This record gives sequence, structure tokens and C-alpha cells, in this order.
Amino acid sequence: MTGAVRLEPVDEQNLEPLLSVAVAEAEPADVMPPVAAPAGWSHARREAFREFHRASFGGLDAATRTAMYAIIAGGEVVGMIRMTRRDEPDVVEVGMWLGRSARGQGIGAAALRELLNLAAAAGMRVVVADTTPENRGALSVLEKCGAKLREDGDRVHAEIHLDATPPAL
Repeated sequence: MTGAVRLEPVDEQNLEPLLSVAVAEAEPADVMPPVAAPAGWSHARREAFREFHRASFGGLDAATRTAMYAIIAGGEVVGMIRMTRRDEPDVVEVGMWLGRSARGQGIGAAALRELLNLAAAAGMRVVVADTTPENRGALSVLEKCGAKLREDGDRVHAEIHLDATPPAL
């Protein structure tokens, strides 16, 4: 990995670069909820991507209860990481995606560590995630950041307690 990894709240300034990375290096299903639109990155799907991200501009205390951050590595937008309030007090769920060219370089773990700091600063005590056993990249990032993993059928649930000592870098 070259250069520092940092997070910037998703806003109008970085939304188009984020969409460009998604279109060039990810499948729509990997970066946004499903929408009724033609396959691939159609005009309707691009608009839905923009609206999905704009809905979370208000952060954890807004209607979506979600804070989204562009992941910046080497000065470029390479993906997105988010945290969403859960119904349990002081618990957020994390989700992340990286463009294909940014995977396997330690960027995901660095971004998650930054998000854990932001979650702790927001008063959260626990960060959870949900993925599949086949998503080896996500599982590796979660383990590197101290998550306790529990497999349940075709899902893997992860939990990170923010009062625990983080693993060494």
C-alpha cells in the first residue's frame, strides 16, 4: 500500500469520483442496494447510486442513521465505508467496498481502523458486520481489526468491542 489511508465524509465533492470508481471497478450489487433498472451501470442505476449516498449526508443522527465515508488512498477515492446505527444502543453496523485495483493492499484494514476510531468518538461501544463465508477479503479485514467471528449457516457475523485493545498493525 502506498500513501496513507484516510476517510472523508461522502458529499457532493467526492460523490462523482466515488461513482466513477464503482462503475469502473465494481458491480452494482456490491456497492448499493438493488434497484429496478437495466443490468449494469445504466443511467437509472447511476442516479440511484447518487441518491442512495445523498440520503446519508446527514450522518448517524439523520433519517438513514448512516454515516458514509469515501476511502482515500494515495490521494484517490478507492471505495466507501459506512456505519449505520442499530436498534441496540451504542452499536453500529459497518459495510465497505473497494474498487478491484485497491484490494489486497491493506487499504480495507486501514479504513476499518479509521472507522473504528470514528465510531468510538461518536460514543459507540460495539461495531458489527455481516457477510458470507465466501467473502474472504472481508473476513480477513475483520479479523485483522480484532473482530470475533461467528458462522451461522450461510452468514458470518462479526463483532468488535471498541473498549478492547486493538490488534497491532
